[in-house]
Order: sequence, then C-alpha cells, then structure tokens
Amino acid sequence: MSKKIVIVSGGELEESFVLSELETLDSQFIIGVDKGMEFLYHHKILPSYIVGDFDSVDQKIGDYYRNETKVPIREFNPVKDASDTEIAIRLAMTLGASEIYILGATGGRIDHLWANVQTLTIPFKAGVDTVILDSQNKIRLIGGDTVIRREDAYGPYFSIFPLGQEIYSLSIEGAKYPLHDHKLTPYDSLCVSNQFEEDEVKITFGSGIVILMETRDKK
Repeated sequence: MSKKIVIVSGGELEESFVLSELETLDSQFIIGVDKGMEFLYHHKILPSYIVGDFDSVDQKIGDYYRNETKVPIREFNPVKDASDTEIAIRLAMTLGASEIYILGATGGRIDHLWANVQTLTIPFKAGVDTVILDSQNKIRLIGGDTVIRREDAYGPYFSIFPLGQEIYSLSIEGAKYPLHDHKLTPYDSLCVSNQFEEDEVKITFGSGIVILMETRDKK
C-alpha cells in the first residue's frame, strides 16, 4: 500500500498554497521541520513528528510541542552533519514512505534550496518518489525515460539539468525546442524553460540523474 508523507520545511510557506496542498495530498504523516512547525502551530495542524535543531523556532512554540502534546520530537544540535530537511527525509523513509512531498523547501536562501534539491538523491536512489513543491515549481529527479503530459503538467514550462555528471544521448520529443542525441553538461543553460509543442513530451537519456522542474509564472 502506498504511504504518502508530507514534510513542511522552514523555507517560504505561502499560506493558501500550503493549506490547499495539505488538504489535497491527504497524507498519512506530516513532519514539521524547524520553522515549518511554526506554520503548523499557527494553523492548528498537529504534525505526526517534529525534527530540527530549533534554532529558528519561537521558544513558546517549541515548549508547547514538548510539554503539551505527545508529538514525537527529534531534536538535534545545530552543529550537525545534515540539514533539517535531510533528517526529515530520512525519517520519512524510515516510516516506510513510498511518496514524499516537501513544502517550504524553496524561497529565501538559495544555498538551502540547492541543498534541498541535491538531497532528493537520497530517496531517489532508494526508489521513493519525492517532490519539492511550491506555488510555481515542481522539482523532482528522473533517472530514465519520462513522459510529461500537457494536461497533467504543473505549468507550461519545464527545465532539465544534470545532477553531478554529463548526460549522454539526451533526446526531447514533443517540445517547442526538441533535442536529439545531445550531450547535456552541468555548465550550460540549454535546457531551461522549454515548452510543450504536442500533448506529450518524452525525455530520454542513456544514464545518470536529471533534475526535472515543471514551472509556471506567478499569478
């Protein structure tokens, strides 16, 4: 049986979007991550677990979860070897997640965003479907032939980037800017902001990991 887990992390959390996604995703578990637990607290949503170093959390809220709830808390020293979001991802995997959705992983500091994107490799290699979502972006990793359908797409644009290595024999069919048997390097912006030409776009490549971003403009 599929087990869906939502992580509410400490980046930008657009209220209407996050509340709508929490309702739509209907997950078995919600993990509040550091500043993300404040969002849940203010909206009276009780998380299943809390993780983080509490270095950016209002002490009153931290005390509330410690003293007035039975929510399991995984508290870590701020001097640690992994980000709070990575710790939450590993917890979700331990809980048996088959799907992980991460809210609040974007916005603000770009170093945190890039760390979160790279951290997707951990569940990806374990075969766990994991997605970063905000109101304009859907970010995931793919490791082989992938079809994006216009009717299901998160937005009208999509971009692909190699994760850590060159990608050989890359082809993109059904797009405004098609490619055939191309070598995609980590050092160019060739595959940014492509669009649908047909109802389906097919992405194929030989080996490696590709970051796929489906995007839309701000309303």
